[in-house]
Amino acid sequence: MKSIPEKKLNILGVNFSCCNYQDILQRMGSGIRNKEQGYISITNTESVYYATKMPAHLEYINNACFSCCDGVGVVLAGNLLGHNIPRLHGPDLMSKCCEYGLDKKWRHFIYGGKAGTPELLSEKLTDQFPGIITTGTYSPPFRPLTPAEDEEIIKRINGTEPDILWVGLGLLKQEKWIADHLNKINAAWMIGVGAAFDFHAGNIKRAPKVFRNLGLEWLYRLAFEPRMFIRNVRSFSVLIHVARDALKRKFLPVPKA
Repeated sequence: MKSIPEKKLNILGVNFSCCNYQDILQRMGSGIRNKEQGYISITNTESVYYATKMPAHLEYINNACFSCCDGVGVVLAGNLLGHNIPRLHGPDLMSKCCEYGLDKKWRHFIYGGKAGTPELLSEKLTDQFPGIITTGTYSPPFRPLTPAEDEEIIKRINGTEPDILWVGLGLLKQEKWIADHLNKINAAWMIGVGAAFDFHAGNIKRAPKVFRNLGLEWLYRLAFEPRMFIRNVRSFSVLIHVARDALKRKFLPVPKA
């Protein structure tokens, strides 16, 4: 499967896909029908921050079949460089994927979240999308799995024959888990969606649509989740970096040949 779509933009070395949800869903359908394998990166501004400092994380994003811009910070950074990067939110992609795959009988496995969350998420998705096929759920312990435990969960997931494996372990952990399990998990697609598990399960209230449309979901979450402060600091550091580079390109004289 081709790793990166033809249309892409780059921010600080990090690729972003220029597409819409329908493009992604159609590509996912093709991968499932043809028994191909790939993964999708949900890439927000904090993820860009880590990609500039961690080569493995950068490689993960840039080798994804799609790198979805999830966050207004990346959009603003792109605007500073003259790019128009479409926003593709992880929670919205999950919902659209569940709905789109209903009549196609797509099979979903839910991996991650705290104890009870995967099961609750499965129930909520079934209520919202009657007929959805959830092949299994698993909440891993809050520690690295032993090799034997990891082998067991691989067998458990593969035994249910999912088309899509949703991974909700949080930024960096979920991307590393997916990278470590490429060619081990038989699902056509693996997608790390982080907070989408808690949003759809109802553990955390998502920002109202007006906040999301204005690009202020980060501010809403900060008001209710103070732990988001340091994450926003990292995101703003990316914007400052991009702004500085953009200003240099605009105002510094071009060296003579």
